Amino acid sequence: MNQEQEYRFPDNFIWGASTAAHQIEGNNIGSDWWAREHAENTDIHEPSGDAADSYNRYEEDIRILAESGLRMYRFSLEWARIEPEQGCFSKAQLLHYRKMIDICKEYGVEPMITLNHMTLPLWFAQQGGWLKPDADAYFARYVEYVLPILHDVVWVCTFNEPNMVALTRGGTEGTDFVASSLPAPDPKISEMLVKAHRKARNVLTALPKVKSGWTIACQAFHAMPGCESEMEEYQYPREDFFTEAAAGDDFVGVQAYLRTFIGKDGPVPVADEVERTLTGWEYFPPALGIAVRHTWEVARQTPIFVTENGLASTDDSRRIDYTFDALAGLHSAMEEGIDVLGYLHWSLLDNYEWGSFTPTFGLVGWDKDTFERLPKPSLEWLGEISKKGVVSHP
Repeated sequence: MNQEQEYRFPDNFIWGASTAAHQIEGNNIGSDWWAREHAENTDIHEPSGDAADSYNRYEEDIRILAESGLRMYRFSLEWARIEPEQGCFSKAQLLHYRKMIDICKEYGVEPMITLNHMTLPLWFAQQGGWLKPDADAYFARYVEYVLPILHDVVWVCTFNEPNMVALTRGGTEGTDFVASSLPAPDPKISEMLVKAHRKARNVLTALPKVKSGWTIACQAFHAMPGCESEMEEYQYPREDFFTEAAAGDDFVGVQAYLRTFIGKDGPVPVADEVERTLTGWEYFPPALGIAVRHTWEVARQTPIFVTENGLASTDDSRRIDYTFDALAGLHSAMEEGIDVLGYLHWSLLDNYEWGSFTPTFGLVGWDKDTFERLPKPSLEWLGEISKKGVVSHP
């Protein structure tokens, strides 16, 4: 992309950043992931521990986001804290998350709430998780319990990346959450997540303000020459099944980072000579524009919200480069008439990337001993874009 060029976005376009509870809060001891992290002979490289201690420091995190100029904070409620044992709900934890919503509003930040971001209460997982025949009913009951704290919230995601949940068998397999390295989704889990999503959306209709949808992990699939049918066959259960289920929702979240080439035998390894990120993914900013166009088509012109996009890197200038090019591609897609409501960067904070703290995606770092927040130049850069509505390279 031409870094001299500027791209103007609509005045009502929403700019912000995303996080997830287990990845930043710390000490989510009632979850299936905590149990997996501490199991004997675990396959997890390192446990989440205190993470970024955002459970205690959320007000500082929201203030930093607000002061940068960003206008939206997407964060998740932790079901394992709210219902730590079956049928045992915590009013204190519910009020904790309500306080987070209040602090967002105090700082002029629009909250986007994710009801489930990968993790499950351990008791639920031990009963089979999303393979439980009545899993959707349990999820709907949880959503009904949290409904009172959402009375003035507009944006709600039911699930984060249900396709990754199905691919990882509900979080029991794999740690890098990349479709190209994981088996085909469990079809029973896929179907159950659609049922649970629709039940949750039905519960949320009790709040007339709410706009609800779910977010999809989009791989920007590419076919090797002559492998178009193989690509479609590979892509459908891993992505398009879930995107089709979002058609007609208030919005669908696009989460795009990379592209995946599909050959006769499935995913083709990333070439040795290409630039890679700290997750081992190819550095490929156009993935966002490609994913937005594909989602718009498959979801039958359901409005799109970019709910995640970013770069795992220790070089913050490279993060700015990547995001600039991704936003240029997004702008191009919007000029074609695609309805994109906003852009949320992943992530506000360096966080626990499902087995490791090494991949740093954050606009804000933090000291591992004191938890002091360390904003990066990319935060100021994106905040200025939010204020002006114009994307330009520094």
